[in-house]
Order: sequence, then structure tokens, then C-alpha cells
Amino acid sequence: MVTNDYNVFKALADVSRRELLDQLCKKNGQTLSELCERHDMSRQAVTKHLVLLEEAGLVVAAKRGREKLHYLNPVPINEIYMRWIGKFERKRVQALYNLKQALEGDDND
Repeated sequence: MVTNDYNVFKALADVSRRELLDQLCKKNGQTLSELCERHDMSRQAVTKHLVLLEEAGLVVAAKRGREKLHYLNPVPINEIYMRWIGKFERKRVQALYNLKQALEGDDND
């Protein structure tokens, strides 16, 4: 499934969906019932949030017997990080490295 930034940002915009992702981060592979236990939402509301998270590629569901287990997929978040944060981080790390070299007086030149 190809995800796009819009769906990922839309999914992450809601606090309830972020809480579901946090819950899956703590314990991956939970059923709908387990996810509902820790929220003041109806089963239908949790299901709707999970559908949006699945559409964004942030959650992957797998059947195990009669159960449907939900797993966190960190790849779309990492793609967002690499596109929106990572490139700025590289420049900062390179600037710190250059500063370190200048302050230490690199004698290799």
C-alpha cells in the first residue's frame, strides 16, 4: 500500500488516533477489544479511527484465528521524518561536526 503525506498527517492530526498509536507502540498486536479497554470511546469510534490509521498505512491488521490483531507500522512516520525533519537534522549535525573540527584545530589539513 502506497501512503501519501496527506493521509499520514490527517491520521496524526487527531489526538485519539495518536493515543491508539501510542498504545500499539507500548504493546503491538492488540485486538479491537484490547484497544477499546483503554479509551472512553465506543467500539464503533475506535473502529473508525483504526480504519483511518490503516488507510494511512500507520496500522496493519492481521487475522489470527477469529481475532484481528493490529500492529503499528512505523514506516510512514519515518518517511515523514526523513522528508520534513531529517534533511534539516543532517545540516545541523554537519555544522556541529565542522565547529568541533574548527575548535579542536584539526591538524590534518
